Amino acid sequence: MKVVVAIDSLKGSLSSLEAGNAIKQGIRRVMKEAEVSVRPLADGGEGTALALTLGMGGQLKKIQVTGPLGEKVDCEYGILSDGTTAIVEMSGAAGITLVEEEKRNPLNTTTFGVGEVIRDAIGRGCRHFIVGIGGSATNDGGIGMLQSLGYGILDKEGKQVSFGAKGLKEIERITDDDVIPELSQCTFRIACDVTNTLCGDQGCSAIFGPQKGATPDMIMQMDRWLTCFAAISREKYQHANPNQAGTGAAGGLGFAFLTFTNAVLESGIKIVLEETKLEEYVKAADLIVTGEGRLDGQTVMGKAPIGVAHIAKQHEKPVIAFAGCVAEDATACNEHGIDAYFPILRSVVSQQEAMDPKQARENMTAAVEQVFRLIATLKKG
Repeated sequence: MKVVVAIDSLKGSLSSLEAGNAIKQGIRRVMKEAEVSVRPLADGGEGTALALTLGMGGQLKKIQVTGPLGEKVDCEYGILSDGTTAIVEMSGAAGITLVEEEKRNPLNTTTFGVGEVIRDAIGRGCRHFIVGIGGSATNDGGIGMLQSLGYGILDKEGKQVSFGAKGLKEIERITDDDVIPELSQCTFRIACDVTNTLCGDQGCSAIFGPQKGATPDMIMQMDRWLTCFAAISREKYQHANPNQAGTGAAGGLGFAFLTFTNAVLESGIKIVLEETKLEEYVKAADLIVTGEGRLDGQTVMGKAPIGVAHIAKQHEKPVIAFAGCVAEDATACNEHGIDAYFPILRSVVSQQEAMDPKQARENMTAAVEQVFRLIATLKKG
């Protein structure tokens, strides 16, 4: 039997490859001769750089960059084996998890470190970028990243504006004389699964501002400042379009990428599935195994396991899924290509105990073993 395993990470517990290898172990306990191929899986959010880099034979790089509050933080990104493709998660440099809850304030948080990661990768020869932009702590319209890349985001005195969304209100003009020359040779595939525009009722300030620490007054101010930033940007770059779907992603970082770099916004899972060439493995398989930390009604809304299931069904392959936990509305997954799913918990435990990596690995392997014992029995019959 040929089995392809492509499971998303169990956030805070197991990486994609760790979960996949636990599944492989469970299968091998029953079917020692099975050909089991573990493929990396992510949806463009947390864990994408790790999954793609290690799963595709690349190398992880760790560098110090400017964190969301201006402090130095360690940030990992990946370079694939071709030596020219970098995998970046903006959350590693400007993520909300890097800011203590009581310090969250989008007026102050910057994307400057994201630009530093890009600069470092360019210096190592990378010209193609896959960038996940989920989980941001920022609402600065990407101006911090642009400053780091050499753009002049200037105030009335010709100086670079302040870090954070408060810098938006200071912008008088934008220059590109000092942009690093190699940037024009670079392409960016931006993993973006939100459709919010830059400004307005569905803009980044109104929809995502509160979770980043914004008050109602801040939201109104930031929305107004972003509108002005878009207008100034359009004076220099006529293709700037703050009404395009996705420009509000990551506090306006989507707008910055689309306006100031050679970028496209795409579904995160679409990028990952294409880059890992999962379909080639699925075609030759007898069974596909997928899953994630929690299967629920939202899984069908572009999450990684459904992306896997859609490919599998194009080739008429059966799909089973395993998850740390399963919600009542996860039955929607059955209508979107997952033939059967199984929670891995074996007893009533606390969330902390369930997410302990050692426990999660053991639970995963044990659950998979029992399911494949059933499969083996049915095959004999």
